[in-house]
Amino acid sequence: MANVIKLRKGLDINLKGKATEEIVSVKKPETFALVPDDFPGVIPKVVVKEQENVMAGAPLFVDKNHPEVKFVSPVSGVVVKVERGVRRKVMNVTVQASTEQRYVEFGKKDVSRLSAQEVKSALLEAGLFAFIKQRPYDVIADPAITPKAIFISAFDSKPLAPDFEFVLKGEELNFQTGLDALAKLAETHLGVSAKQTATALTQAKHVTITAFDGPHPAGNVGVQIHHVSPINKGEVVWTISPENVIFIGRLFNSGRINMTRTVALTGSEMIHPAYCKLIAGSSLTEIFKFKVSRGIDLRYISGNVLTGKRIPSNGFLGAFDGQVTVIPEGDEVHEFLGFIMPRFDQFSVSHSYFSWILDLFLKREYAPDARIKGGKRNMIMSNEYERVFPMNIYPEHLIKAVITEDIDRMEQLGIYEVAPEDFALCEFVCSSKQELQRIVRTGLDNLRAEMA
Repeated sequence: MANVIKLRKGLDINLKGKATEEIVSVKKPETFALVPDDFPGVIPKVVVKEQENVMAGAPLFVDKNHPEVKFVSPVSGVVVKVERGVRRKVMNVTVQASTEQRYVEFGKKDVSRLSAQEVKSALLEAGLFAFIKQRPYDVIADPAITPKAIFISAFDSKPLAPDFEFVLKGEELNFQTGLDALAKLAETHLGVSAKQTATALTQAKHVTITAFDGPHPAGNVGVQIHHVSPINKGEVVWTISPENVIFIGRLFNSGRINMTRTVALTGSEMIHPAYCKLIAGSSLTEIFKFKVSRGIDLRYISGNVLTGKRIPSNGFLGAFDGQVTVIPEGDEVHEFLGFIMPRFDQFSVSHSYFSWILDLFLKREYAPDARIKGGKRNMIMSNEYERVFPMNIYPEHLIKAVITEDIDRMEQLGIYEVAPEDFALCEFVCSSKQELQRIVRTGLDNLRAEMA
């Protein structure tokens, strides 16, 4: 096993509705959507028109600042809608899939014979470069910049997260090919869990393997970067999820785009939590119509309960998401005496409820709803963030620097190392009910604009 880094700060939230390790069949979606907001830092320029026929792998829009970065259709079919919002902002581009799929042929390639520039060009042409993010700023990577390293976290420690070892079964060759391609671009680091045993992970080639042990957010790539190779001002690292590494491997091994994911259907209101095969951008209407509880208002999430995006019941699977979560909305619940009522069945970090006593003896699963259970108020310096933040950064001070737009202070406190997801757990435990992920995202965007 690789070197093991033990993390002690953090918090595992044990929720009801974890997916069982089985693949269930679902009705094949008819519509798919690419949402520009899934790709932070991108200003989309649509290159197709409504009613235009496209093939799988054909570009739907490009980044105005970097036209070589393409965002391609996951399926072949007809562009049925280019939805725009306020000031003509592109909300999504929707494609209705054809019965018989046609693909743009990019050609099979032997990665070992390619140069770094040839690998990058192949990823840009096929639209897979759009799945690589960069830090600082946590935006889609700039292809003109050479990073000091590429980081991949091969496990997800968020609540009800899919088990990547299960997702990886049958895709080991594509995963290694993807790693080989990325290793051509820069030194590549693979973070694995100390509990993972899959040979494709623990004995992966052409990468530096580091094992992590500890509670969430041990699986966050930002935490792993911080403990392996911290980002200093002027440095850039790229990050990519392991599922998207598989996409890259499929491209070079088959010569085609295949964005099929093994998606975990999770949450307390999912009738049968399990895995299914879905293409990125799939309509989730059929899943939410037949596989969730009835009779109560539900919160539909593309992703997990900490960092996922709220979507309507006819929403689409996010471009980066390998998980769908359904929990109660809770808007019809009226509790006697509110939060001061003693109880044994609700999770509390601060031991406000007596349920923590039972948790000492039983590993119980909780089924919380989407209520905030409190009102937003001024931040209280109580070190509650630091207890769950396993980075050598003062999160409360950094948040206040972001709010006050103190750029010098933000830089001193480590703004270049973080992304919104790194503050998701802090947001969960925050007694002041601050929207920390939104604050960090706004701060990164403002800093990026200032530095430009």
